[in-house]
Amino acid sequence: MRTTDQPTLANGTATISQGLQVANWPKMPITPTKFAITTRQSANWDDAKRRVFALYRRWLRSTPEMQSMYSLPLPISVIRTRIRQEFERNRFVNKLPVVDVLLTKGHADYQETMNFWRQTTHMMSYFNEESFRGAKRLPSSFIDGFLQGRN
Repeated sequence: MRTTDQPTLANGTATISQGLQVANWPKMPITPTKFAITTRQSANWDDAKRRVFALYRRWLRSTPEMQSMYSLPLPISVIRTRIRQEFERNRFVNKLPVVDVLLTKGHADYQETMNFWRQTTHMMSYFNEESFRGAKRLPSSFIDGFLQGRN
């Protein structure tokens, strides 16, 4: 039963064209497009720089929401530092089409993150040093583990 372009009642439930009321079926907004950005090319370096800063600000402003959505056991400052490291990693890209591709990927990652299309383990993979699944969670040899007191 589709309810597109159908009138709704005062309580928000949808009606069918025959006039029947569908119980407990409220109309819900579509959220996947809420964070979608149209892909476009930068006109020049100033435009690309403006777009990069805008994306960076979007990521930084949403860190408290990301922390609560994914129940990250990290302070907001650590999350913001990691976001800055990701942007700094691509700081010296000197080709405008490459910057445009990175911007598109950054917007896609932001949309996936804010629409809760990731899981907590995906988010924690960005924080290997702070994560319980970090690269150094197991000793490299038996002797190192023995000296650390691990069994």
